[in-house]
Amino acid sequence: MLQRPTSIQVMVATPSATAGQGGVDRVMATLKSQLEREGPSDVTVRFLPSRGPGSVLLSPFYAIGFCLRMIEARLRGQVDVVHINLSSFGSTYRKLVIAGCARLLLIPYVLHLHGAEYQSFWHEDSGLMGVWIRHMFEHASQVVVLGRVWRDFIARRAPGAADKITIIPNATAAPTLPHRGGGETVHILFLGRIGDRKGVPQLGEALHRMRHMPGWRATIAGDGAVEAARAKAVELGLTDRVALPGWVGPEEVAQLIASADILVLPSFAENLPVSVIEGMAAGLAVVTTPVGAVEDIIVDGETGLLVPPGDVDALTLALTRLVQSPQLRAELGQNAMAVHRARLDLAPFAQAIREVWLASAR
Repeated sequence: MLQRPTSIQVMVATPSATAGQGGVDRVMATLKSQLEREGPSDVTVRFLPSRGPGSVLLSPFYAIGFCLRMIEARLRGQVDVVHINLSSFGSTYRKLVIAGCARLLLIPYVLHLHGAEYQSFWHEDSGLMGVWIRHMFEHASQVVVLGRVWRDFIARRAPGAADKITIIPNATAAPTLPHRGGGETVHILFLGRIGDRKGVPQLGEALHRMRHMPGWRATIAGDGAVEAARAKAVELGLTDRVALPGWVGPEEVAQLIASADILVLPSFAENLPVSVIEGMAAGLAVVTTPVGAVEDIIVDGETGLLVPPGDVDALTLALTRLVQSPQLRAELGQNAMAVHRARLDLAPFAQAIREVWLASAR
């Protein structure tokens, strides 16, 4: 029987080597920071870019560069496991190359699925591409997914991977800033890419319907269709109630969360959104949609409020209830914070990922 290695070396393929703005890089950045805080352990980890910043035209060269580093590490005996973060579309095309290279080099690899739209991307009629994706999953040593819905999806589409799937939800650190809320004016906060998939048009309409109700303000922060959203806010007469600062960095995000009372994310598609977990960590009352693995962490009426995607009436009602009820906000926020501390904090997340790496290296 093989013994567990005393120390293993892991190469992690992540879009911009934890320096990017996207959700995958943010999750990997928090993992990296937690591993660094914990100090020396039974794993040594390198986070390397697989897409790179800037133009997508350069992304194939980053994927090839990752493969070249993998070859060099293999020749030097400096890699035991490759951890491949996987999303939809271009990410999958690049990761097919990286996973194929790992197989040729006889290096075990872990697939970590993040894509919000993977069910529509990898469907029954995906043809030859679908076959390649199935082989990529079935030849992985371990598969990490963020919730039950993704476990069931992968088991159905790649039956040979079913017994290798581990559910590890995304995680965030507890806030570093004390939560103060919005004071007498309830602060509603949206964090994410501004556009149709995140339900920003529906959020704008809900806030428009609430415009005559006193006692609230909102911030819609993120990159994407910022100028279009600003123009729509002018059209809806919301400029005195709604701020649209565009993309904000980690320090600004921390300040916004500390000053918020409600976290809203009315998305049409998600895997497991980091912004919801950040809101839970701070004890905010969360309003979101039951998409992806959200229902694994949000129980309607207990740890947040769930509204159907695209339902402006339900979204308006949920936000109105929370603005008008400090008690409901406090109850939902405290329950959400308890779930975060028990299941969504960084230490158990890092330990679970480490166990997956060690199992892959056996």
